[in-house]
Amino acid sequence: MQIAKTDLDQNKKQIEILNEIEQAKIKWIRLNFCDPFGFLQQISVHSDEITEEAFRNGIPRLDGSSIKGFKEIQESDMILKPDPSTFAILPDYFDKDHHNKGNTYASKGARMFVDIYEGFNGTRYSRDPRFIAQKADQIAKDKGFEKSYWGPELEFFVFNKITLLPTPMSAVNCSGGTGYSIESAEAPWGNGNGSGGGYTIPFRSGYFPAPPADSLTDFRDEVSDTLHQHFGIKVEAHHHEVATAGQCEIQMSFDQLVPMADQVVTYKKTVKETAAKRGMIANFMPKPVALDNGSGMHVSQSLWARNKNQDVNLFYDAADEYAELSQTALYYIGGLIEHAEALCALTNPTTNSYRRLVPGYEAPINVAWSKMNRSVSIRIPAHFRKMKRRKRIEYRTPDPSSNIYLVEAALLLAGIDGITKKTSTPDPVDEDIYKLSEQKKKEYGIKKLPTSLQDAIESLESDTEFLKSAFTNDFIDMYCDIKKDEHAKVASIPSPREFYMYGNV
Repeated sequence: MQIAKTDLDQNKKQIEILNEIEQAKIKWIRLNFCDPFGFLQQISVHSDEITEEAFRNGIPRLDGSSIKGFKEIQESDMILKPDPSTFAILPDYFDKDHHNKGNTYASKGARMFVDIYEGFNGTRYSRDPRFIAQKADQIAKDKGFEKSYWGPELEFFVFNKITLLPTPMSAVNCSGGTGYSIESAEAPWGNGNGSGGGYTIPFRSGYFPAPPADSLTDFRDEVSDTLHQHFGIKVEAHHHEVATAGQCEIQMSFDQLVPMADQVVTYKKTVKETAAKRGMIANFMPKPVALDNGSGMHVSQSLWARNKNQDVNLFYDAADEYAELSQTALYYIGGLIEHAEALCALTNPTTNSYRRLVPGYEAPINVAWSKMNRSVSIRIPAHFRKMKRRKRIEYRTPDPSSNIYLVEAALLLAGIDGITKKTSTPDPVDEDIYKLSEQKKKEYGIKKLPTSLQDAIESLESDTEFLKSAFTNDFIDMYCDIKKDEHAKVASIPSPREFYMYGNV
């Protein structure tokens, strides 16, 4: 599939970038991409290497066999083609060794995301997550959905310290026992010596507290300002989240599919760099803190088309008395519900994901939809009537350990599948599902999400057809094999809780 771009606009942007590199005296360009599992990868090339030819033909600098999930060693030559629309001059504190406080070296750097191409034949690489997202976006356009808008809301923790006990290596070879500790100035288990000055946040009591209990307001200010000033990303709001120990949320403005995915990657990088600068550690695990809420990534989405030279939100219908949702939106919801179990393999892709998806911690473990209801997996925000521009679907299952390119692509394809098949949507559930009996859930027809990574992968393996227009079979096979191995590695290791529960059997 060819992803259409306007050559004239591209050439103009390339020349602008080359001029900006020269004028700002940028020496190093960080070329970024995500591997299939969402980990950010980077190579630094000298600014002399960034030329019109490099934009046109790419840079031959990638050994694909050294990237997890990419290539075998006998076919490893790959090409990185910079996307000039993603150029940004980096803050001075990015890409520094924050462990070495005496390091005063100033490196003037900029970054661009890259598209990945096959070596020798020069075709797009099918396992490049950004390409998968671009293909899904083009599929939507080909079906008449000119734009899709996305608004992921990532939650995360900022800790003072994480320690693997007795050593980091014991987490790999744990025959002699292993564990971990989390230090946070806000946590009720702390020793009071942190920067919180004795202001702690009880478990599940962290939503919206004012400083000094919320010790991270200025941290979120700095992240938000950096996103806007250096990357052009607008932040609408930020706040402390429900959990203790520094759980945060920073809400970016919505954008189209691929630019929004790029922004999420930039967001995570900026949060981590800002924390490192302050001698702290940012954590995007779904469930790092026991007995408290985990971190989700609620994903808002909507489909748009052009009509009489105006953008029209295809999810909005003022005539719908329940939630002002169109029939298109209801079919889209039907697709999400039909494929909910398979989607979990991509939206909740770690063993830790399923420690979040448990009863009792506000996680969306039940497959249902409703307006204003945060106990369902699909919520229709309804703060006001006539939300024509902001009418959207919020899919609440994903978590921030996922690869945003794959998540957005999979959700879009599931929704379009529902529209294509006119998949019926069950009745909305306007009750607190957490309080419903199992019998009542059966009466509503409420399904449950998978309870382990293994279950999610098996669901994906039995339900792949809706993905195949953007996800190749070999990508899905590779992804499932690696994720099964991850599950097996964790499932085979005894935990401290098991010794507590079963030590005397």
